[in-house]
Amino acid sequence: MTNMMTTAVQYAIDDIRIEERPVPEIGPGELLLKTLACGLCGGETMAWYKTEPKVLGHEPVGEVVEVGAGVTDYKIGDRVFVNHHVGRVDSHLSRRGHFTRDPFYKSMKLDPGGVCDYYRVTAQHLAMDTHKLPDSISTEAAVTIEPWSCVLSGLKVCNIQPGDTVAVVGAGFMGQGFVHMAPLFGAGKVVALDFSDWRLAKAREFGATHTINPKTEDAVEAMRALNNGRLADTVIVIAPFAPAWEQALALTEVGGCLHLGAPMPPGETWARDGNAAYFDQITVTSRYSSDHTDTYSYIRLLEAGRIKAEEAISHRFDMADTPEAFRMLVEAEKSLKIVVYPHGIPTAKQEAA
Repeated sequence: MTNMMTTAVQYAIDDIRIEERPVPEIGPGELLLKTLACGLCGGETMAWYKTEPKVLGHEPVGEVVEVGAGVTDYKIGDRVFVNHHVGRVDSHLSRRGHFTRDPFYKSMKLDPGGVCDYYRVTAQHLAMDTHKLPDSISTEAAVTIEPWSCVLSGLKVCNIQPGDTVAVVGAGFMGQGFVHMAPLFGAGKVVALDFSDWRLAKAREFGATHTINPKTEDAVEAMRALNNGRLADTVIVIAPFAPAWEQALALTEVGGCLHLGAPMPPGETWARDGNAAYFDQITVTSRYSSDHTDTYSYIRLLEAGRIKAEEAISHRFDMADTPEAFRMLVEAEKSLKIVVYPHGIPTAKQEAA
């Protein structure tokens, strides 16, 4: 193995460059992984959420190629998933269950990222959130572990009761995850809302019992029509826009839960009628990212065959084509999870854009 590797570096939303960088050097207690595949995340299209330049990707699956001194639980050739951020147990926020809101969590990152030939895993990553993958979980399915563990984390705080009607506003990849896993938390009817009929059709494949396109029908009236005159017990909004949040609130039944599944940009406001906020008794929840308990839960569901993860992979790209892959991610049209293979697509599964 040479000491240089290929990486995909983001300088701006429309400026992704393929560059050579040094292979990371590992120390005691660390691993070096060969990147088998890495998903692209919609969060990487949020200009306010990152600093450039940076190596793209935080959803990789890797194979161990080098083991640091003192590491005994992993060996060369092991296929593993490592969460890109990991928490700690000895802080006030962590002790109260808020691992992902402890500033330490975001300070821990894979070196240098995911869309690259190799990446370094720290000892803290190994201690908190690293998992050997069984043969029953394919590499493609494993690409969904990071993002859909975030979905599972959100569903844990949605207060879903058995038989509840759950609505999901925004049927991109993350929205599909909420649609798909809501029944595992007890949902009865699952209603997907999106402006794209293509995405609504996909939502049906992932378990939506009903779909609504707010461009062509009144969403509130449609919800009441399919739900015995009631609104949804839980509404999850993925679209990070104030109008979408307003739509989601309007779809939430008295005593229900409104879950904010993605953040709006800093400085944007979302106002509620104070009288209604009191009497509607609607609980508003949010959940940033996923911690080690969420990852563990999701991997067990994946291994049990409860998750149709591979069906969420819509497009596959070689490393050299990462700029085109990212363009597709930004356009967010007929795509779900887009995966980059730094060492080449292993099968003839690539689909036309």
